Amino acid sequence: MNKVLLVNKFYYPRGGDCVVVLNTEALLRSHGVDVQVFAMEYPDNLPARYNELFASEVAFGGGVGNQLRALKRTLGMGDVCSRFEAVLDDFKPDVVHLHNIHSYLSPVVGELAHKRGIRVVWTLHDYKLLCPRYDCLREGKPCELCFQGEKRNVLTHRCMKGSLPASAVAWLEAKKWNRRLLEKNTDLFVCPSEFMATQMQSGGFDPSRLKVLNNFLDPVKFKQYQGLNSAAPREDYYCYVGRLSHEKGVADLLDVASRLPYRLKVAGGGPLADELRGKYGSCKNIEFLGMLDAPAVARLLAGARLSVVPSQWYENNPLSIVESLCAGTPVAGSQMGGIPELIDSENGVTFQAFDQDTMTTAITMSMTREWNHEAISRDAMERFGTERHLRVLLDDIYAF
Repeated sequence: MNKVLLVNKFYYPRGGDCVVVLNTEALLRSHGVDVQVFAMEYPDNLPARYNELFASEVAFGGGVGNQLRALKRTLGMGDVCSRFEAVLDDFKPDVVHLHNIHSYLSPVVGELAHKRGIRVVWTLHDYKLLCPRYDCLREGKPCELCFQGEKRNVLTHRCMKGSLPASAVAWLEAKKWNRRLLEKNTDLFVCPSEFMATQMQSGGFDPSRLKVLNNFLDPVKFKQYQGLNSAAPREDYYCYVGRLSHEKGVADLLDVASRLPYRLKVAGGGPLADELRGKYGSCKNIEFLGMLDAPAVARLLAGARLSVVPSQWYENNPLSIVESLCAGTPVAGSQMGGIPELIDSENGVTFQAFDQDTMTTAITMSMTREWNHEAISRDAMERFGTERHLRVLLDDIYAF
């Protein structure tokens, strides 16, 4: 039986990277692969075979002692090495599949696996290998100053929370785990979007070590969307599903929505939640739904005439678009990151990021157009289903 060790800094549904890890674990198990997990100790982690060998928890806040332990972790020092090697000794994986490992774990785990001759693959959930800050944002706008190898810009601009010490840690981490070392220790980098692969190439990474594979819709959600009737009449609203934060462009969306005659339903929470509710809560055509569970999100998308993804940062392969299309709901998305490659003339429309005029035009055009919801859903379910993902993962990425 083939063995795969998944490695991610957390092992519970904390964010998109964690959800992908959990979905991948379930998918592999369902097809007879022996899969185990290595992560950092954390109170919310799910039970796992190697829980007691997880790397000890570190935190970047608190006293000097905590900060020193966290700094050592970013540089690959401390018990992360001995504990990871103990897992390798016991489990003996054929493949080590890295996910989000910087800072709370360390790329040292890939180095340790590579030295043993184990195949190492790495799914990229953000731009950390190119940008010490990870999201390519500077003062709220896209920035690529660090792509060509000089990471000192993170110090110059204090990109990490405006803090020189925090930016210094990010700079040290980037200098330690540079492109040459990462390429040496990694057989294949998995890019969930063509955009990610292009950015990696622009940062000097070998194109032959880059493989594009979109994220997939997990089987539970897949069944939820299969059970929805995409041919049913749509209600008279459009929606936004996601984090309420600056980089998501939701403030611009609400400003536009307040002047349009269509109803907007907003699902999600985040740092802008209170501010946006205070500003637009009395607007009759904007409704704040708060955080919704997965079935409620599915119902919201399936009833909408349109969903809007107004991001102002380099989105990779956003699940919000994947789920909307699987529900048969067209998407109006900004021309940022991997968004445009998910949208074509039959399933949506794109508009310029940071431009309210083109967003207004896109929403108006989409809300007044007749869409083939059944075809949108059918094509998306095929594209983002488990069968294709598993075939590429096992044959091309793991090379079983």
